[in-house]
Amino acid sequence: MAVKYVRVNPVADLFSPVIRATGNIAIIGAASAGTDNVPVQITDPSDAAAQFGPPGGSSLTSAIQLAFRQTPGPSQVWGVRSPADITAALTAVELLDVQFVVIAGTALDSTTGAANGAIGLLAAHVVAVSNTGADGKERMGVAMLPKGSDDATVVAGGLADDRMIYIAHRSDDDAAAAVAGTIAGYAPHVSMLLKQVSIDSDQFSSAQIDTINGSETFAGGPAGKGVNWLVDPTLIAGGGTFLGEGYTGNPGGKKYIDVQRTIDDCSFKLKARLIRSIGNLRISRSGLRSLVVQMEAVLDPLVAAGVIEGHRIVVPVLDLLDADPTSLTAAQLQVIQDAQTDRLVEVLVAVDYAGAIHRLSITLRFE
Repeated sequence: MAVKYVRVNPVADLFSPVIRATGNIAIIGAASAGTDNVPVQITDPSDAAAQFGPPGGSSLTSAIQLAFRQTPGPSQVWGVRSPADITAALTAVELLDVQFVVIAGTALDSTTGAANGAIGLLAAHVVAVSNTGADGKERMGVAMLPKGSDDATVVAGGLADDRMIYIAHRSDDDAAAAVAGTIAGYAPHVSMLLKQVSIDSDQFSSAQIDTINGSETFAGGPAGKGVNWLVDPTLIAGGGTFLGEGYTGNPGGKKYIDVQRTIDDCSFKLKARLIRSIGNLRISRSGLRSLVVQMEAVLDPLVAAGVIEGHRIVVPVLDLLDADPTSLTAAQLQVIQDAQTDRLVEVLVAVDYAGAIHRLSITLRFE
């Protein structure tokens, strides 16, 4: 046998982290056909009628077809036939890979917005699944006000949450399904302001829009009461129906839809990249540096793509490990020992996210 001074045994262990969908919708509603509380994936609008009955007798079919009508539209739509009590249907969609949930043909009022009402249950569902559910199941709910209503005060209590999206409209169609389909068609970081919605809707008056949105000054930025509205701006050639804003249901929290969606997307990307580090990387200088590099591999492309402006990663234990051991205090040495003993590492990531322009203030001076 020939002498081999260097032996190389190549091992292919290529890793591609899972990619999270961003435009999947689950629609729950009454139907004239199908089985209660069983999610059915719909790949074509015509499939909805075959599964759940014709649109005239099925609010679920109408909502699904309207969601598919949007351009760009959702990646995937699931339909779930449900009786009036949607509790079991919501349980059925908990494990679905969806980012939006809609209750077909259901407007928000004092009854549906109660804790045991359809919209109240929807709000509780998206919050619970997002906060305590399985990784990657974070989602938002989309609901509509009654046709012609400009009363934003109905969004209160548990309904006023970052994970809910509300729409005021003057349409005979399911505005919630249409808006959900529209949002699902865009990347998470895209603002929903003035995005076209394929739906027939009469227009609100300026006074009604002020009631929905609240009075605002350019110095203070967009006002917002957690409710969006449909509008046909005169300045947009050709006309059409557009989203008047991109608010979440919580004006005092993550105010804009794209903020919540981007947080969910970035969080998933980081977790998917780092999952294989669990149980493998050591709590050492080399191990934690490798951890930082893996996180940079996720965040740097987002900077290059213009999704985020920048980021900063801080690993307190790594800072201590990089320091001269003789310069560390007893408390700092204890922090290192605790991390290695408990096998727990804290990482702090700061991300600079620059939102899209929502208002312009122009001073036009003639001299």
